[in-house]
Amino acid sequence: MFSLPNLRYANDSLDIFVDKKTMEIHRERHHQTYINNLNKEINDKKIFLDFSLVEILKNLKDDSSHQKIRNNTGGHYNHSLFWYNINPISEISDLGQNLKNKINESFGSFENFKDLFSTTALNIFGSGWAWLCYDPISKTLRIIQTSNQDNPISNSNLIPILTLDVWEHAYYLKYQNLRKDYIENFWFVVDWKNVNYFYENYAINNLSIDIKEDGTINLTNNKQ
Repeated sequence: MFSLPNLRYANDSLDIFVDKKTMEIHRERHHQTYINNLNKEINDKKIFLDFSLVEILKNLKDDSSHQKIRNNTGGHYNHSLFWYNINPISEISDLGQNLKNKINESFGSFENFKDLFSTTALNIFGSGWAWLCYDPISKTLRIIQTSNQDNPISNSNLIPILTLDVWEHAYYLKYQNLRKDYIENFWFVVDWKNVNYFYENYAINNLSIDIKEDGTINLTNNKQ
């Protein structure tokens, strides 16, 4: 059974980005609902019973028969990664030289990367996610957007290492319709230590980040 991950920080510790009430509603209601629905769909349909989140995402049919499982598996995976991508302690110095070089190689500069990621997030129509992914074929980084709870793992070889939730429930209590301000403040809380870990230990080894049933990620050798 899939379950809700514990956070590594307090709900009120990210106030520069999102407020305590938003964090509580986002995690304890929205994320929990995706988990509840995922468990129900899997148990009712008797499919994917022993599959990990990554395995489910990679084996979904692109038709209506798997749509509810697609939505809710993505909802659990995407949110779990998002919680690991943010932290009240955000240090750009935690970005390793290899990833710095790859960002510069892929986007021209770190500032270009931030601008493109922010623009991609801002331009999402309706609800969705912005992603920084590693492309194991071209060995470059790519920025993409997905709609609803879709995840790049399902439809491509891309390996996501950083994501931003651009559903209104992620920001509306604090920002109302000012999505741009929400996106700008995201950069104050990015957990570069984890992003770097995901790049070095998963992406360049052509491995999708293995998020466990309870939404946790093994961060061996990456002390938090």
